[in-house]
Amino acid sequence: MVKINGEAKEAAGKKLCDYLKDAGYDSRAIAVEYNEVILPKADYETTILQDGDVVEIVCFMGGG
Repeated sequence: MVKINGEAKEAAGKKLCDYLKDAGYDSRAIAVEYNEVILPKADYETTILQDGDVVEIVCFMGGG
């Protein structure tokens, strides 16, 4: 199980970019903390989620 935004998810073995796409995230408007490290967007394609990983996804919002 991978803990994503505080919830246990069956995402082990998936590429991070695939998880983000399947979950409906726009990678241009988010930041990802992976095991307490901010992950560069270039690493989304090569990062494979593993059991025990902790991922926090933050979405940027515009407003006024």
